Amino acid sequence: MARPIWTGVLTFGLVTLPVGLYTATEDHTVHFHQLQRGTSDRVRSKRGNERTGKEVGTERIVKGYELGDGEYVVVEPEELEEISPGRSKVIDMAGFVDLRRIEPVYFDRTYYVGPRRAEYVKVYELMRAALERSDKAGIATLTMRGKEYLTALRAQPEVLVLHTLHWADEVRDPAAVVDLLPDRRGKVTAKELRTAEQLIDALTLDWDPGDYRDTYAERVERLVAAKRKGEEVVGEAEPPQATNVVDLMDALSRSVEESRSRGRGKGGARPGRKKREDLTSLSKAELYERASAAGVPGRSKMTRQQLIEALSQQTAAA
Repeated sequence: MARPIWTGVLTFGLVTLPVGLYTATEDHTVHFHQLQRGTSDRVRSKRGNERTGKEVGTERIVKGYELGDGEYVVVEPEELEEISPGRSKVIDMAGFVDLRRIEPVYFDRTYYVGPRRAEYVKVYELMRAALERSDKAGIATLTMRGKEYLTALRAQPEVLVLHTLHWADEVRDPAAVVDLLPDRRGKVTAKELRTAEQLIDALTLDWDPGDYRDTYAERVERLVAAKRKGEEVVGEAEPPQATNVVDLMDALSRSVEESRSRGRGKGGARPGRKKREDLTSLSKAELYERASAAGVPGRSKMTRQQLIEALSQQTAAA
């Protein structure tokens, strides 16, 4: 089993739960080393003294806060630890908010939260189930590795998940970044908007992250394999031309028709089909009630995700 990267206690009200944080994701990016051209010699970065040019060992490096004009205040690691808020290792829930109120731009990194010992599992499951049913996230601050984080605690079907969030002053104003933001009063016709909505509906699918993979990493691996064998490398096609505003309605209409045609050919979406309900917004108790009414076999032993899948399959068959 993986070791937690942080341990402490999670508190909500008068309830205290010892927990550990575990990294939820891993990097599968293809990595390259830096080489000097024409050789197999590695090029490495070294920490060097800016004035003397000599390399400095990590044990001789300290943190300095610049005051200006080359003047610094040196701060020792133990001094930062002394003033670090939450050094008692507590994730204290300040309150709970509707999960959908948190814009995705605020989310940073994700960690799984697990109970520290078996006797805490019941309290852990109570917290997880309550958050799942309420569709809310607990907001708290966390100090980890010498840095304070704003966090959101939410429930997945089998585990609590902690997201570190960007602080408000770290999120840039889109109007200050994007030059050509559209005016909401722009001249988009009702027909264009309706056709675009039809296209979205025709292309609506069930979310399964397993359906997607990193194709760029695969292309990089094929490139390396081809170069190793001395084979010719075939480049990818150029991106398509931008849609002309004059041709927008025609492009939308043809896209809707093509999407519907593919749906008919695969037994999928058809024009006029009733929009499928989003079952993921329901709690496990609500899903179980629907499964009982629909006579889904084995429902009493199903997880929340299994109930969603079973009800979705039954709806699709109908």
